[in-house]
Amino acid sequence: MADHHVITIARGYGSGGKTMGKMLAEELGWSYYDRDLLQLAADESGISEELFAKADETARKSRLFRIAKDVFDGKVIPPDRDDFISNENLFRYQAKIIRRLAASENCVIVGRCANYILKDEPHVLKVYIHAPRKVCIRTVMSMFGLTNQEAEKRIQEIDKRRGDYYKYFTGRDWQCADDYDLCIDSSRMSWEQCISIVRAYLDNL
Repeated sequence: MADHHVITIARGYGSGGKTMGKMLAEELGWSYYDRDLLQLAADESGISEELFAKADETARKSRLFRIAKDVFDGKVIPPDRDDFISNENLFRYQAKIIRRLAASENCVIVGRCANYILKDEPHVLKVYIHAPRKVCIRTVMSMFGLTNQEAEKRIQEIDKRRGDYYKYFTGRDWQCADDYDLCIDSSRMSWEQCISIVRAYLDNL
């Protein structure tokens, strides 16, 4: 293995991708990053975390998408520009943080288009976790005490939100296997077996 590696995890809601990410980070002794990337980006830029959250909402509602190399390279817009707090610049700050983390430490990063931002990095393992809809529904029902209908509605809404966010900034379908090194159906094995597969793949990077 190289000096350090990064695992990015994209996941369908209810598939357990976040749980797996936390378990992997704990087992490997690595750092774990999820929504706390928003706080890191806010600290870096001086822009409030609330604006980053609003940018997420705008991206979800837009049918447009932005593809620009400097967005993913983390080349940020300076504070004296009118578009300093534009959606694109807020995303650039997140990309800047993600690329910095990937260049400096072993870590697991969940969501935030990290797989695409780091798509050309050889030391990054890009994983997509999914499960059949009926399994995800049962999981969400159990976690939040929801009815079948309520759980299915929540899954549809959150998966659409994630898909729209990914599409907005990459122009791609977040469920496309081409964007990942490894796709795992978490319903077919235990957490320990899933983690074992990821670790075996990681050992061969």
